[in-house]
Amino acid sequence: MTVPSLNAALVRGAVTSPFKRAGRPGATLPADRAVLPAAPIAAGPLASYRRICGFTEPDTLPLTYPHVLGFPLAMRLMTARRFPLPVVGLVHTWIEITRHRTLHPTDRPELTVYAESLAPHRRGTEVTMVTEARLAGEPVWESRSGYLSRHATPTGSGPTDTGPAPTHTGPDSTDTGSAPRDTAPVPELPAVAEWRLPGDLGRRYGAASGDRNPIHLYPLTARLFGFPRAIAHGMWTVARCLAETPEPKEVHGVRADFRAPVLLPATVTYAADTTGFQLRSAGRLHLTGRIRHAPGPAAARDGRS
Repeated sequence: MTVPSLNAALVRGAVTSPFKRAGRPGATLPADRAVLPAAPIAAGPLASYRRICGFTEPDTLPLTYPHVLGFPLAMRLMTARRFPLPVVGLVHTWIEITRHRTLHPTDRPELTVYAESLAPHRRGTEVTMVTEARLAGEPVWESRSGYLSRHATPTGSGPTDTGPAPTHTGPDSTDTGSAPRDTAPVPELPAVAEWRLPGDLGRRYGAASGDRNPIHLYPLTARLFGFPRAIAHGMWTVARCLAETPEPKEVHGVRADFRAPVLLPATVTYAADTTGFQLRSAGRLHLTGRIRHAPGPAAARDGRS
């Protein structure tokens, strides 16, 4: 199994977005499901992904990797003509991942992606996209991601922000841009390490993940979409933080909220305790995450006999 190319979806999104109007009354989601049939996981791209994100356990599939494999399917659905929101300007606000059992590089997962719900938000409309992985028909992994389409709303309509803010997706971004902020203060977690992120991080992660969105590549291409410099992929920041947990394979699930972009190059602080993690710099909070550990011995959660 290799990561499908995002190029066609990015072009299609640029073409279809001008003809869509976010916030249209009575908008509904298509019932379409995109499926990537069961197949071996390509070793080369997985090895590149491990290196750029810092995962070191060779026998366990990184918790975030099925999302990488399934994201092109999500983009295919979100750029389809019947999808009600324009993908240009869509912002990735949060992600929740649950691992029901340990996945291994030798597994052959089948991936299914679909749009689950469309809900009013005080700054627009939010869609929840679901990715599911199965082995021989058994659900083994799932993720839910929130994507916000910002548009004018009646005063007081929709729920208030419960956490974050975003990262962009679509032709003008795939992860991590700026977005509405939650004004509630977030207690700082203890600082663990300082990371110096190079200017080519977006290009290197893009080569490993297949996400070569222009906002992550060069200052010039990022400026076309309103960023002074290239920005780090939001999903890289989540994966990098998870790779630093003492026992990544023991993490059963994660909830991450994207709050501000990381402009490259950058120096950021990784902060964490037993319950979660943060990424911050110069007083700015970029990412918050909460982790869940599976109960019981590891052997009971491992799909191997």
